[in-house]
Amino acid sequence: MSLQDPLSDMLTRIRNAQGRNMPSVNIPSSKLKVSVAEVLKQEGYVADYKVVDGAIAELVINLKYHKSRPVIEELKRISRPGLRSYKGAEDLPKVRGGLGVAIVSTSAGVMTDRAARAQGIGGEVLCTVF
Repeated sequence: MSLQDPLSDMLTRIRNAQGRNMPSVNIPSSKLKVSVAEVLKQEGYVADYKVVDGAIAELVINLKYHKSRPVIEELKRISRPGLRSYKGAEDLPKVRGGLGVAIVSTSAGVMTDRAARAQGIGGEVLCTVF
């Protein structure tokens, strides 16, 4: 099965797994997905992640809950294949007044909007997390 937008598939799997209070979710692995999972872990939205090698490498993300509620309340895809969204450093979105995080793909790698603003670089806004 070929996917048109693998990152959207990853975000949807995370949303669906948290809706069912699952402890973890398995996703076909790629470098971009691992980078996004790393940012989610650094920001405290997921407990941990690991890549399991096999015939097809899988990314296993251990989800995080607080008082039996998912830590991630909202997970939105911004830039998509039909409509890419590129922003300069000064135009990067602030999610809910800075309480959330926008994940940005830059020339220096995948990072949060705060880190990209601090380095003065813009890029493609992949998704927002709150």
